[in-house]
Order: sequence, then C-alpha cells, then structure tokens
Amino acid sequence: MLTNVTVADVFRPRVKSWAGVYDIVLIVAGSLLIGLCAQIKFFIPFSPVPVTAQTFAVLVTGALLGSRRGALAAALYIIEGAAGLPVFASGVGLSALYGFSGGYIFGFIPAAYLTGLLAEMGWDRRVGTTILAMILGNAALYAFGLFWLVFLVGIENALLVGLYPFLIGEVLKITLAAIVLPAGWKLLTLLPLSDKK
Repeated sequence: MLTNVTVADVFRPRVKSWAGVYDIVLIVAGSLLIGLCAQIKFFIPFSPVPVTAQTFAVLVTGALLGSRRGALAAALYIIEGAAGLPVFASGVGLSALYGFSGGYIFGFIPAAYLTGLLAEMGWDRRVGTTILAMILGNAALYAFGLFWLVFLVGIENALLVGLYPFLIGEVLKITLAAIVLPAGWKLLTLLPLSDKK
C-alpha cells in the first residue's frame, strides 16, 4: 500500500522538469473544476448564499491533489474570479468577494489545505476517516464563511442563512466523497504501482 501520497502523487512524473509541469496542470485543473462546480447552483429564497457543488469540488480537489496543490488551486480560483472571469457562483470580480459568499470563498483555501493534509496522512482511503476529513474541511470553510456573514447580517441571521440551509446538502456531498475517494484507492491497488513511493 502506498503511504504518504495522494492520488495525484501516484501519477506524478519522476523527471523533475515534467513533475513541475504536472503540478501546474493539476493546480489549474483544480481551479477550473471549482469554477465549473460553482455553476451548479440554486438559490434558497431566504438565503443570499447560493447552494452549489463547489464545496464538494474544493474538498475533493484538496484530497486528490494534497495540501499544497489543493490550496494553490483554491487560491488560483479566487484570483481568476477577482480578475473578472465568470467563475463565482454569485457576482463577478472583486464585488463577489465582498458579498455574502466572500467568506466562504476565502475559506476554500484552508479547507482544501486541510483535506489535502489529511489525505496525505491516508485519511481518504477508508470511509470513516474520509467522512471525518470532509467534516473538518467543511468546518474550516464554514468558519470563514460564517465569520464574514456575522459582520453583514449578525450572528443569529448568519446561522439561519449561512449554515442551516446547507447541512443536508453537505451530508450528501460528504457521503459521495466517502464513496468515491476510498473506491478510487481500491482501484489504484489493482494498478502496477508498487514501485511508487
């Protein structure tokens, strides 16, 4: 069994120059995945924060790429959106970062880093630890999001519009990640990768 690696590390080229290109491609791809999943959205009538698939993308990107590449992918996503690319779920450019979703968006970086770090420790290989890793990653993301919302709408309203409506969706996303990530590792054990460290 491979240890101290993420899925992305399993396929990382051994040639140093190619490894750097590989990392850059993964970071860009991760940022684009987050942006794409931001477009899978719907709005709840009483919440200014949309329900999206991007939290799932952030956590899975962290788990697949690892802490450093996952956090860089999330940071690149923010840069892309701040530059005016239509990657945010609500709003365009810097205005979206100052809006109701701004705290959550900045929370993507620590969330991806944390799930990536836990994946590097092997937490994404079993259902139970994958669930725990996703919960902790979500906690980091929501800590940033709710902190920002408190300043905009107050603490009671922050929980009402920024946490409670999303709990069922987060449970579904965590369940999906707990199925997909360990299953992916089981598939990898069937490949001739025993020489990789």
